[in-house]
Amino acid sequence: MTSYPISIPMKTFGIKSFIIPLALFLFGSIIHAQESVLAESMMRGSEIYADFCINCHLENGEGIQSTFPPLANSDYLAQNREASIRGVKYGQQGKMTVNGISYNNIMPSMGLEDEEIADVMNYIMNSWGNTSKKMVTVDEVAAIEK
Repeated sequence: MTSYPISIPMKTFGIKSFIIPLALFLFGSIIHAQESVLAESMMRGSEIYADFCINCHLENGEGIQSTFPPLANSDYLAQNREASIRGVKYGQQGKMTVNGISYNNIMPSMGLEDEEIADVMNYIMNSWGNTSKKMVTVDEVAAIEK
């Protein structure tokens, strides 16, 4: 067998040839890790939703018109993030408009821990046509006061 020498220019192995792929790898790893954390939170949140929310807001988040507001494709969730978290944390009462329909009912506090609230909010805000751009964190929930 004959071996042939391979001639590779040394500048091919310059610093840029390592930094760009490394940066892309690290960025991809961070995005993947965030998606994984969100997916795990949503999984826990789906169980909490099934235990505490499904009776009023129904299996697919459609709610009951004029009685329990929909969570599916909800303009209220998208436009009122802090108020939505506060409603789950402390309960909700009074008039609100969701997708152009008025609701005036009472939702009691479910007595959930901050982590459970973050998980169920991540599930709700990323299901049934809702697409939150920012994950709800335990710290965010803890910072919300009555």
